[in-house]
Amino acid sequence: MKGLLPISALLATSLTVYAAPPAHNILDSAQAMFSSGERFQSIASEWLDDAKKSILRGKKNMDKWYHEGKEYIMQDNLLYEFVTHPGFHNYNLRVTEPKLCDPSVKQYSGYLDVAEDKHLFFWFFESRTVPADAPLILWLNGGPGCSSTTGLLFELGPCNIADNGRNVTHNPYSWNSEANIIFLDQPVDVGYSYAEDGTAVSSSPVAGKDVYAFLELFLNRYPKYSKAPFHIAAESYGGTYAPNFASIIYKQNQELLAAPNPHLKHINLASVILANGLTDPYIQMASVPDYACEGPYPVYDDPEGPQCQALRTKVPTCQRLVKSCYNFNSRFTCMPANVYCNTQLFGPLMQTGLNPYDVRRKCDRSEDKDGQLCYKQMGWIETWMNEPSNKAALGVNPERTFESCNMQVNQAFTMNGDGMHNSAALLPELVENGVRLLVYAGNAVTVVLLALPKHVAWSRRVASD
Repeated sequence: MKGLLPISALLATSLTVYAAPPAHNILDSAQAMFSSGERFQSIASEWLDDAKKSILRGKKNMDKWYHEGKEYIMQDNLLYEFVTHPGFHNYNLRVTEPKLCDPSVKQYSGYLDVAEDKHLFFWFFESRTVPADAPLILWLNGGPGCSSTTGLLFELGPCNIADNGRNVTHNPYSWNSEANIIFLDQPVDVGYSYAEDGTAVSSSPVAGKDVYAFLELFLNRYPKYSKAPFHIAAESYGGTYAPNFASIIYKQNQELLAAPNPHLKHINLASVILANGLTDPYIQMASVPDYACEGPYPVYDDPEGPQCQALRTKVPTCQRLVKSCYNFNSRFTCMPANVYCNTQLFGPLMQTGLNPYDVRRKCDRSEDKDGQLCYKQMGWIETWMNEPSNKAALGVNPERTFESCNMQVNQAFTMNGDGMHNSAALLPELVENGVRLLVYAGNAVTVVLLALPKHVAWSRRVASD
């Protein structure tokens, strides 16, 4: 299996057991030595057993050692650089360097480990053009519960999924043509991310604390990206994620200005980008009947017909419940709003047989057709991401199963009422202090921003498709 066996070779090298051929990178050295044949594999394996006895540090299936000033770790027979931070004692990064998807650029992937029980997967790509001067983007998919890897392989990433998941193709329109970009699977149990001992996250503010820790560790390890303008870009439920995450970053920056800490990086938060984002449910949920009945691509033929009349009767109750959520800000007020508004306003639209992400198209949700998410490519992504050699290259335990969307995570956020909070209320402070805001929405999707708060200086671009 690609990427697994050279670990033993590397460990032997780190203990100066075998004279490695010169190479700039320790991983390259290991690969070069491993190619020397079966005799070396046997020697390295013997030394590996002895080495484990001397450097095992009490954690199951984990070895650590140092090489040329860097710390390395072997876990699940996979090799990572191990990155820690004095300001975040409960966090560390495990990093590897894949050459998948866009081998022409520098890549990093691996995990943010949180207190040994939460593990967030990330995949970073440098810009194809002048990465030293390029901005840095964090991309987040929505859901909640959907992997950002779907955005990578199906929307804006360096490669597109193809051939029923057996291959990927070059994407000339990737955002990394102009920017350095991080795809982060969060919260835990999304995509390759995972939790141990039943640990779970069900709110955007809690998830944001982990995201901030990730950025600090990543930028401290790779400081050349820390001076670039930083942008948070997110779609759909990301309209709830991104304002919360940006607000946490902004507040941490303010604390750092008041009390400088040489171990922390000031994150140059430049903008928040929201694509069809859910930010103000009180306004947006009430706009669903207008869109479905009188929008540019009406779901129902007769704007005065029974379906449209039924939808409109649900708006007052939905808004009353959302208002209660805004006022009391608790699970007990927000969860009922979330359940009622989604089932009564979006529920009927999901039963029309149309694709909710593009209502100009029909959706056959059977497995051999469009699938539950109305795009067969989502299944292709799961095929490609579950290929053992791809997992090993990305630093993922081959026994872990990738899913494009985790419905249990989705349900946890729903039952916590997270999506009914007014995340738009977090944006004015950011805008007033120089953080730019871009909101763009397609007019053929059901989650569309038809009305925006007047007190926010919004930038808005409406996509025609």
